[in-house]
Amino acid sequence: MDYKQAGVDIEAGYESVRLMKEFISKTNRPEVLSDIGGFSGAFSMGAFRDMEEPTLVSGTDGVGTKLKLAFIMDRHDTVGIDCVAMCVNDIACAGGEPLFFLDYIACGKNKPEKIAQIVKGVSEGCVQAGAALIGGETAEMPGFYPEDEYDLAGFAVGIADRGKMITGDSVEAGDVLVGIASSGVHSNGFSLVRKVFSMDEKTLTTYHEALGETLGEALLRPTKIYVKALRSVREAGIAIKGCSHITGGGFYENVPRMLPEGVKAVIEKSALRVPEVFRMIEREGSIQERVMYNTFNMGCGMVMALSPGDADRAVEAIEQAGEKAYVIGKIQAGEKCAEII
Repeated sequence: MDYKQAGVDIEAGYESVRLMKEFISKTNRPEVLSDIGGFSGAFSMGAFRDMEEPTLVSGTDGVGTKLKLAFIMDRHDTVGIDCVAMCVNDIACAGGEPLFFLDYIACGKNKPEKIAQIVKGVSEGCVQAGAALIGGETAEMPGFYPEDEYDLAGFAVGIADRGKMITGDSVEAGDVLVGIASSGVHSNGFSLVRKVFSMDEKTLTTYHEALGETLGEALLRPTKIYVKALRSVREAGIAIKGCSHITGGGFYENVPRMLPEGVKAVIEKSALRVPEVFRMIEREGSIQERVMYNTFNMGCGMVMALSPGDADRAVEAIEQAGEKAYVIGKIQAGEKCAEII
């Protein structure tokens, strides 16, 4: 009896590392001091000595049950983008710049080509975020995961000058809410999505005229990474007073997290540009409207609170960064909450 007979193929692990190195190299930053394959990743902080009070900001998350769609469609090169996005968007919300990322893949059977495709997506997400992929772990766990399934999670570290962090403390009545468009469902609410639609190949590969693509393509589209868009706003000299990443819990849970006591966020439904995939989920699942806004991003993946005079310039800066943005509401005096009218 040996380890391979027990279900763990060490040679396959070596091959996975060899195949993924091509993608990892694309994410390198000058501060990276180590190579993939070591026991840890090393990253120099020397470039940030000039900050008044350099502060590390971290984020960790996974892709969740969206992975079930990747299994059915046998497409594994985009979920890595989702994994990176879920971590670095939270860092960007605090005014941080992502520095490096580590991934964790746990699988029933190590199939090097599949692992390489997953890491290809992670690499693409890191490139979009400007973060270096400096390490990770691929754990082959036979008997724990089915052979064709895996889980994917990650961890990111960023940096911010403490005095320039986005805390929400200065948000006040009269401020304007600007939303940045999402790419679709992103990586939240898929346990509900999987109850609405049959998770089989026929359902996911059926083309829908209203979507302009198959249902599976619409649902699997990777999460937007907002790092460059938020950086563009800051570089335009605009103070982001509050920022909220619209993930699990939708607007009702996430928007209040950027508010101080004594104010509420009033969001106008008519201002949101809701992609058809959400209308389809709502209709096919007979889901109440409040549940939709309490579960999904409804086409708006990031919300910022800005001084009124900065809104138009912020929209312009975001669009120069390649994203779409629009005014979606305002801040009013009241009990801290999100209202959708």
